[in-house]
Amino acid sequence: MAHPKRRQSKSRKNKRRSHLKIKKPLLAKCALTKQKHLYHHAYWYENKLYYRGKIVLSRRSKNEKKLS
Repeated sequence: MAHPKRRQSKSRKNKRRSHLKIKKPLLAKCALTKQKHLYHHAYWYENKLYYRGKIVLSRRSKNEKKLS
């Protein structure tokens, strides 16, 4: 099994780990509903599913189910 001949320095270790950080998610603001959501993801708002500024799906509320 291979073993290192010398110990790696702290600066070399930290340079290697410099890319291992948590990034903030990219959020977009919908022009139609003014809600923030993830890019390329659909989101629910007031029982409607929105994607790219359009209503994709509507969910009926409990009151509407009782009436029909």
